[in-house]
Amino acid sequence: MTTQASTTAYPSGAGGGEPLLSVRDLTVTFGRGGRAFTAVDHVSFDVQPGQTVGLVGESGCGKSVTSLAIMQLLPSRGNTVSGTVSFAGEDLLSLSDAQMRDRRGRDLAMIFQDPLSSLNPVVPLGTQVAEVLQRHKGMKNAPAQKRAAELLDKVGIPDPTRRLKEYPHQLSGGMRQRALIAMALACEPRLLIADEPTTALDVTIQAQILALLKELVQDSGTALIMITHDLGVVAGLCDEVNVLYGGRIVERAGRHDLFARPRHPYTGGLLASIPRLTEERGRRLTPVPGSVADNIPWDHGCAFAPRCASEIGVCRERTPELVPDRPELGADRLLRCHNPLESNPLDDAPTTEESGA
Repeated sequence: MTTQASTTAYPSGAGGGEPLLSVRDLTVTFGRGGRAFTAVDHVSFDVQPGQTVGLVGESGCGKSVTSLAIMQLLPSRGNTVSGTVSFAGEDLLSLSDAQMRDRRGRDLAMIFQDPLSSLNPVVPLGTQVAEVLQRHKGMKNAPAQKRAAELLDKVGIPDPTRRLKEYPHQLSGGMRQRALIAMALACEPRLLIADEPTTALDVTIQAQILALLKELVQDSGTALIMITHDLGVVAGLCDEVNVLYGGRIVERAGRHDLFARPRHPYTGGLLASIPRLTEERGRRLTPVPGSVADNIPWDHGCAFAPRCASEIGVCRERTPELVPDRPELGADRLLRCHNPLESNPLDDAPTTEESGA
């Protein structure tokens, strides 16, 4: 059995120039000894300046832990983080807490999933936005408050001057999320990490937030890591997509290549489970069977094997490596699979009439 994870560093699909963020063999382990659990397992990817990179997968696949490790926001006790996270040539994992605090908010920022728990409930919104400017740009309170109002206006919050005096509970979910985006962009960071920023919002507000992020990233040239389980978000926003399963990247491709020809059965399953308005009436959705708890350890074979319709004998005998896929399917595609898909599962999905339902 293969027990050693591949540490080969393959380039991202963006190409051209030095990456702004280069993650190599990032591994996060919770606990110690026999009870240790590896949540992120030798993850490597690059983000170019101005590029939007997606980290996609079900809950529990390691997306959010990856982002927290990059930002050094994981608890200092009870876990082990290894590998390198190079930001503009500097390894973030080697920095002290004080050095990292100087960079968070100024050079790289994060938008969290739940704005209500991310904002301080007893501090006015204006104070929370302004303190970022005071901390990293040395602004006095009055100009910081004025700039905070401009930021709230920029992200689409009506009557921003009045909102500065309000508390988070007085805002709608969409406004709270916009306020978080304003805080994250206050110092014009070079890298923004968005951890499922639309999960708690209704569909209309989701579309507005995604459009806002896309516009702000394009206007400022900020690089964006979008963490999501929603491939619909990926379709409208990301340049390159990394599909994670069991803490490892199982497929990497450009957005268009991934949707046109998914190669990993897990990617195909995610795509087949999404309802589409353009599909003919009666087409069945095909969910990915089982749950992430049905994994087998990567050092025993492919973690996805117990849930995979394409499983063959070698899948439980040898660990698949992340290697370049067929170049005719897209430049710099990477795949971790012994028996990849040869056709798009969406083209073969049965209708309710064909399935006898």
